[in-house]
Amino acid sequence: MIKSWVFEFVHAAGSDTEILEPGFTARTYADCFDIWKQAETLGFEGIFFSEHHFQLSYSPSPNLLVAAAARETSRLRLGVMGVVLPFYPPWRVVEEMFMLDHISGGRLEIGCALGVPQELARVGIAPDEARERYEEALRFLDLALREPVFSFEGKFWSVENLSIVPRSLQQPLPPVWTPVLSDNSARQAARRQSKISTGFESVDRIRTLFDVYRAEADALGYRAGSGDLAIRRNVSVAATSAEAQEAADIAKNVSRKLMAGDTRVTRLDSASLDAPKKESGFTIHPDEYVVGTPSQVAEQIIDQCRTCGAGHFFGTLGRGLGVRRRDAVMLFGEKVVPALLKA
Repeated sequence: MIKSWVFEFVHAAGSDTEILEPGFTARTYADCFDIWKQAETLGFEGIFFSEHHFQLSYSPSPNLLVAAAARETSRLRLGVMGVVLPFYPPWRVVEEMFMLDHISGGRLEIGCALGVPQELARVGIAPDEARERYEEALRFLDLALREPVFSFEGKFWSVENLSIVPRSLQQPLPPVWTPVLSDNSARQAARRQSKISTGFESVDRIRTLFDVYRAEADALGYRAGSGDLAIRRNVSVAATSAEAQEAADIAKNVSRKLMAGDTRVTRLDSASLDAPKKESGFTIHPDEYVVGTPSQVAEQIIDQCRTCGAGHFFGTLGRGLGVRRRDAVMLFGEKVVPALLKA
């Protein structure tokens, strides 16, 4: 069984002028809510929202979207992949997570991320500092998730006998996820017993990452299964291959624009801080794009997940708005989701 999730970017799909207009923004959110409610009826496992700032997305505070979507749905699992920890005091992150678990009726999935360098740089957070803040916040978060009263001492945050309420509705904890792109991050996630997701890379590279994660879990005495692993991809699905390829070209252009980096940032860093490739830069492998008719898309996803051992598939289903994206979600839900559940 492969469980299907919507990976929601909340793409600001208009021109530079349109994306600043309140009416355009309102229509974007309205379209997204229609799609999320549709996903509830189509057999999707859940929705993961992303956090991005100053660029092409209307999702700077995805926890607000989780809270709003929770009131519009009753079954879907909901989470963020992931909350960018260097931006926030960690106790605030934990408090909001526990609130969301209750607001959603115990449907929260916890995800944390290090962040995109050009977004962090816009507010003066350099890569080395971001990494330090992220790793310290993770230690804080892991302790706060498990202990009702705790003390913590670090470089950025120190507390004594801190009590955080409410506690989570799900017991002992909501599921915890980490997006990874490096072997070290995969090992760290296994040590934390966090599930992992990854994308951008080739299937062969993802299989290596998952092998590293499984090996670390084995060494620690617990078995990591397919339910702990997720592949995230851009999906372009349509009734014909030609229509799907047209949608894929749009998705690729958006990806290139997003990953190109903010021209106001002078320091040349990897587009993902999680990938220690400063000498070679950040690339997107062709395996990232799943394109075709429903049967072709299902075949590609099943092949990738089987190769890597992933039990979850996170799909970014279109970058635009309106009828085209709604049709893609409907087509994926009606034709692809059942095939993946049977795989």
